[in-house]
Amino acid sequence: MLRPKMIALFTFLFIACGSNPFTDKKGPGKMNKPVIFSSISDREKDYYANAIAPLYQSLLLKTGFNGSILLAKNGEIVFEDYHGFINFKTREPITANTPFHIASVSKTMTAAVILKLMEEGKIYLEDGVEKYLPFFPYPNITIKDLLTHRSGLPKYDYFMDGTRTEIIRVKNKRGRIVKKTRLIRLYPTVTGFPGNKELLQYMVANRPPVESFPNRRFNYCNTNYAMLALIIEKVTHMPFPEYMREYVFKPLGMTNTYVFSSEDTANYIPSYNYNNTPFKLEKLDCIYGDKNVYSTVRDLLLWDKALYMGSFISTESLNMAFQPYSNEFRGYKNYGLGWHLLIKPPDPTIVYHNGWWHGNNAVFKRLVADSATVIILGNKFNRNIWSAGKMSSVFTGHADTTLLED
Repeated sequence: MLRPKMIALFTFLFIACGSNPFTDKKGPGKMNKPVIFSSISDREKDYYANAIAPLYQSLLLKTGFNGSILLAKNGEIVFEDYHGFINFKTREPITANTPFHIASVSKTMTAAVILKLMEEGKIYLEDGVEKYLPFFPYPNITIKDLLTHRSGLPKYDYFMDGTRTEIIRVKNKRGRIVKKTRLIRLYPTVTGFPGNKELLQYMVANRPPVESFPNRRFNYCNTNYAMLALIIEKVTHMPFPEYMREYVFKPLGMTNTYVFSSEDTANYIPSYNYNNTPFKLEKLDCIYGDKNVYSTVRDLLLWDKALYMGSFISTESLNMAFQPYSNEFRGYKNYGLGWHLLIKPPDPTIVYHNGWWHGNNAVFKRLVADSATVIILGNKFNRNIWSAGKMSSVFTGHADTTLLED
């Protein structure tokens, strides 16, 4: 075993010089066929573990990390750790079987189910939402618009709280006219714990104004995926949590994964702010599709492997999900069907989704060209969790300096 100082020096040198002897030089990240993983040697595993350990120490442990972490190569775990408590009051420790709220990483699963239903001929991406939700009050929005965050729908986490967003033009310090978003109090607030159906009923009754016309621009919005969950319920004739349990989690062996709903409120375990203050159950905590999947790093590795191997949806559908659909924006960042994309040619595309809800942080970063994955889950708010996704540098051999969305 290498000494700590030697490990840190070794890590710095191989990242700085791009000297990872196990880096595979592959294409841009497109999967032409399902992946058949080749096993990695004990020497490779030791190499990755020794490289990751000092990064884990500096990026997470020294910043108050409370959660679980797993890094995998070719479907095999090369680093894994569980640190802290799932319940600060009872001091119950985090283990491999401890599920965390994975927040917006849930969107990757909702999107994949939509694509699976498409493969089964039960849904077409160009279908209008009103075909499945007859009272949906916004015309000309398609399922694809929901998937790509191009619907223009208002954000329920604002209007269900009695506010809406408005874009205004103001002068900055340099005297230039810039766009700025402000909140305006307008709608009646909601009490209790509304679910997705109540969300739709609220939209029908109050019709909060859209942010833009359909398919005009990308605007990340949780309302899109809450509506997709309702469409899944309509098509499958099953509650979303039940469908996910029976047709996603169980078949993939994700035994510690479930969708939180109003039926689970009595068993709610809070997440925590940076100062260990617990977040109480709030009125928007029972809406799912955009969030509310609870899972473990090991279960998410099973999800990751199912995507690589094409055992849940086909490679063709997955490649469709990894296409950029918001090219009106300049820069390297884009969005596919349920996935953030980092596209910096000639480097391979990085496919990822981060998440945040209350004190929960999540990172699910997939280096498809290298068959490598970084998964980090925390239940005590810590911005460094998102930055720690840069540990992917151990697989590529060069430093990752890109800031990815939280």
